[in-house]
Amino acid sequence: MERRLIARGLLAGAVAGTLAFLFARLFAEPVIGRAIEYEDGRTDLANVRGVHEHGVELFTRGVQANAGLGFGVLIFGVAMGALFAVVFCITYGRVGNVEARSFSALLAAVAFIAVYLVPFLKYPANPPAVGQADTIGARTGWYLVAVLTSVVSAFAAVWLARTLADRRGLWNAGLLAAGAYVLVIAPVMALLPSVDETPQIDARKTLIVQFLA
Repeated sequence: MERRLIARGLLAGAVAGTLAFLFARLFAEPVIGRAIEYEDGRTDLANVRGVHEHGVELFTRGVQANAGLGFGVLIFGVAMGALFAVVFCITYGRVGNVEARSFSALLAAVAFIAVYLVPFLKYPANPPAVGQADTIGARTGWYLVAVLTSVVSAFAAVWLARTLADRRGLWNAGLLAAGAYVLVIAPVMALLPSVDETPQIDARKTLIVQFLA
């Protein structure tokens, strides 16, 4: 049974990776191209500190935008599908009497909120090639702190819901656990340092730089 579930998770991850590649190729790659052009414009401005310094390009933009992007998101999707299937096998039947499809949808929603959405609200990704190069380590560290805090709080909320389910009912226990999660994570995210490294540059100056380049 577990092997079938993991195989289905791998297949779902492969499908998700393929869809993610198509979306990224059609919508994200043009944004990356504009971001690279924007960074090239920044390097033409005087006295700019922390701008990325490019070394030798290992792969061309054509390879990155096609084979590299497709391979990367496909492997990531397959890995996430397998991980989701394993977590489903471990947790199904231990957090209440919920039908399998409903539980998988609930598990996916909780994972999306805890692992991605909440940390993203605090630390949205900079456009590619935009940001201060000397703060990458600090920004990555704070983002990981946000992810770990959110995931640990989500696990604690699930434990709380399971504990209260017999006395309060599954629905009320879930609402109380969600409220507890918000009460814990909101002040933590508010206390974490903010990051805002996308400068506000006058549009006319940007046009002049692009024209002179």
